[in-house]
Amino acid sequence: MLALFLLVRGGGEEARAGQVAAVAADGGYAGAGGAASGPQPVTEIDRTFLVKVRQAGLWEIPAGRLAQTNGQSEAVKRAGLHLLDGHSKLDQLVREDARILGVDIPNEATEEQKGFVRQLEAARGAEFDRIFANILRSSHGKIFATIGEVRAATQNDLIRRHARVANETVLDHMEVLEDTGLVEARTFAEVEAAVTPPS
Repeated sequence: MLALFLLVRGGGEEARAGQVAAVAADGGYAGAGGAASGPQPVTEIDRTFLVKVRQAGLWEIPAGRLAQTNGQSEAVKRAGLHLLDGHSKLDQLVREDARILGVDIPNEATEEQKGFVRQLEAARGAEFDRIFANILRSSHGKIFATIGEVRAATQNDLIRRHARVANETVLDHMEVLEDTGLVEARTFAEVEAAVTPPS
């Protein structure tokens, strides 16, 4: 069963600045309760999470730009702007957090993700809108489930905060993609199959 967690909003950039300063002192992260007692573990799941967040931005930012030039629907263009804004901020955050935690992150999307971008580059108008809404909603649904699992299991406070920010961003993107009215039933079924543990 997928681990779920509450979406907590607030904090702002000022709070983050103080939190990052606390990290620098001992390689961990001081949460709201006070100073960290020492370096906190960064597990393989934590590292993989940061890699996935980075790779998401590397193809979804270009996808957001393509929505402005190749898309037809205003709802699709709006969703593209949300992708541009959200993933630009998240990409800056993941690069910062990866540096603090000593995690190597890629500078290229996966081959599958590059293929998604090529599909979008080749499409125009209503065809673009359909492909965009379904590919992006599928990818966001899958990473949304991963975020919950990471947040439930991680012992690192910086990863916890990163998961919260990523959760907010991905949830917003799923909602604006659904608002296009173009997400098909098969896309939801695909996500369900991908995130449902084997019985």
